[in-house]
Amino acid sequence: MTVHPEEMELGPRPAPAPMRGGLAPAPAESAVPLLNIANILTMARIALVPLFVLALFAGGGHETGWRITATVLFALAAITDRFDGQLARKYGLVTDFGKLADPIADKALIGSALIGLSLLGDLAWWMTVVICAREIGVTLLRLAVVRRGVIPAGRGGKLKTLVQSLAIGVLLLPLSGGFATAGMALMWIALVLTVATGLDYVGQAARLWLAGPHRSRR
Repeated sequence: MTVHPEEMELGPRPAPAPMRGGLAPAPAESAVPLLNIANILTMARIALVPLFVLALFAGGGHETGWRITATVLFALAAITDRFDGQLARKYGLVTDFGKLADPIADKALIGSALIGLSLLGDLAWWMTVVICAREIGVTLLRLAVVRRGVIPAGRGGKLKTLVQSLAIGVLLLPLSGGFATAGMALMWIALVLTVATGLDYVGQAARLWLAGPHRSRR
């Protein structure tokens, strides 16, 4: 029998520790990568915003073909909002970047659409001001308390965004009569949800601030 030098100096090597059920222990869970499909969809939504704005104002802002193009681009960007959240939760791709970038992407899309419609005379400016002021205020609140914790988009916020998107989508289409009336009715509902959820975010931010600095886990 051949004896290796390592065994002469250190003795026989110990047998590997037994494993439960004959399976190797699972590797430690790695951190969620920043570049994942959910975050890519969020960034794609942000990239679609300038294309949407260009289409909205092309041809004077009321040319049928361009308004339909703007509506399609808006709808495409809005749909990514639903899928990126679902993918992030289903596959464990939730990141702090995504929690912050997702609502920012929503605000960029919704805000540009509201301002564009008001500039074109299709939506009252006071509605745009109320909604945009709420969105900017919530964003500033998120940044103010980010060291104490991240405020994720809740169900109320998602419902608000959905109703806003539906209302804007209807108003973007070059249609009149009852269809335009339905769009304004949806916008009123969106306005109520916007104010209500804004007050809820203020409460969450206040609780985080009073709770003190966030302590990272070791």
